[in-house]
Amino acid sequence: MVRGPNPLEYRIITTLAPNSSISERLASAIPRARASSPAFRETAEKLLVDIAGLCVAARRTDYVRAALGGWETSGACTAIGHERAFDAGGAAFVNGTAAHGEDFDDTFEGGPVHAGAVIVPAVLAVCEREKLRGDDALAGIAVGAELMCRASLVAPKRIHKASFHPTAVLGAVGAAAGVASALRLSEREFVNALGIVGSMAGGIIEYLAEGAWTKRLHPGWAAQSAIRAVDLARAGFIGPRTVLEGTHGLYQAFAHTTEGDWAKLVDGFGERWVAGSIAFKPYACGTMTQPYVDCARRLAKRVNVGDIVEVVCEAAEGTVHRLWEPLAAKQQPPNAYAAKFSSPYCIAAGFVLGHAGLDAFTEERVRDQRLQSLAGKVRYQIDPHNPYPDEFTGHVRVRLKDGRELEERQAHMRGGAHEPLSRADIEDKFRLNCTYGGWSAAQAERFLAYVRGAFDAPVDLAAFR
Repeated sequence: MVRGPNPLEYRIITTLAPNSSISERLASAIPRARASSPAFRETAEKLLVDIAGLCVAARRTDYVRAALGGWETSGACTAIGHERAFDAGGAAFVNGTAAHGEDFDDTFEGGPVHAGAVIVPAVLAVCEREKLRGDDALAGIAVGAELMCRASLVAPKRIHKASFHPTAVLGAVGAAAGVASALRLSEREFVNALGIVGSMAGGIIEYLAEGAWTKRLHPGWAAQSAIRAVDLARAGFIGPRTVLEGTHGLYQAFAHTTEGDWAKLVDGFGERWVAGSIAFKPYACGTMTQPYVDCARRLAKRVNVGDIVEVVCEAAEGTVHRLWEPLAAKQQPPNAYAAKFSSPYCIAAGFVLGHAGLDAFTEERVRDQRLQSLAGKVRYQIDPHNPYPDEFTGHVRVRLKDGRELEERQAHMRGGAHEPLSRADIEDKFRLNCTYGGWSAAQAERFLAYVRGAFDAPVDLAAFR
């Protein structure tokens, strides 16, 4: 018998058998989550605006063209910004890949995971295929984002340390839960869907070595995997009840542990919305680098960049293997995509360009001698007291030719829980992304108008192909 922090949770959990699995506990809470999903609407609308803008921004890129060309099945579902219609899996794959492709999408602090790029494409595709109502889409996005974000808190940092991408691994589970909720699957079908998708999850982080494209497809692949798993569960296919916590389950496989903090996943699920604090990025680069860019921009107003001799940054140990090492390679990233995961380059962009937006990550820009020269002066020191992953902090200290040292610190990520972007900020970002991707101002405004009623009518994105 398990008692939660409030009476409602106590009643739900104690109706389960003593040996109920984590998936079964989550399944039992879905009716409550659906009923309370209107409380998540504001965040869901922000996610929809942000993800759609990113799909448009990336729609003419080489990797999105490859994603389109690599999917053979057509159907009635929308890949935003593309005339061709796909089956649900294809639309989810293309939209998820495009939304995450420039690393400009939302992040959940504490994970970290990128929920929107997985959950929104998966749920929209299925809702469009099944002609579901907007309230079903809202419930699916709410449940999927919540489960994915909570799942990232069970064993923080361990999935990354095992060389897997948490967004890919946990995104498949979250999206399966979201799609199952939108489709109103039974508890048994919900449990089977999660059990099945556990065998479809994956995503290694070897893209870091050379700036390859595979990270870009991780959310899209997770989204389409979720749809496949749910469809199989609806057809009667059986998956393991203990897919999450089992001896050979998902956390053992991808985090090398079964000793996670499971309370962070199940306690208050569907009642208290953890995912409401999702952070929206101001810069088109790795999440943990964002506060460093802010620090660099502030310092640039106080110094002559040409006078900088050395830049030293305090960093969290858990970020070093992805954003700082090997240091020589990070100081001279081989291509624009690799530059997004190079703290030295992003910090140099903050100093030299005054931003780290989409224009900071082109093949021409990454060869800019001013950026290369300054990035080569940037190094790090591990801060053993850094609160990562609970907070994403920034620190930049410069030493100048005259011997002076100046520094800036930032205790949190701008755009996150402590300093959130407003709806107007996100809509402005959306408009800029649409312009970047070739949509007219009128097209952008039509989509923004659609979002305001998207969860009040049947899901139909055909007007945005």
